[in-house]
Amino acid sequence: MSFLANDISASKVWFDNENLWVILHDGRQLSVPLAYFPKLLKATSAQRRKYEFSGGGTGIHWDDLDEDISVPALLMGTGDITLFKKAI
Repeated sequence: MSFLANDISASKVWFDNENLWVILHDGRQLSVPLAYFPKLLKATSAQRRKYEFSGGGTGIHWDDLDEDISVPALLMGTGDITLFKKAI
């Protein structure tokens, strides 16, 4: 079975105290620790709820936080790449 990264898209996003939760259009549910995304970890609940989908759900964008998350990258276990850029 093969798939294209562009076929992976989110339909719902929510948070608990420690995790970002995402439901994909194909029914899968992901939980990712907020520690992977420092901007979201430090954000208020109201700021976290103020997101929009981009690319038909292939991205999640928080304008006020200047944060963008690739949904296909979540499946690959990729966190905030700015952390890696600072280390270089």
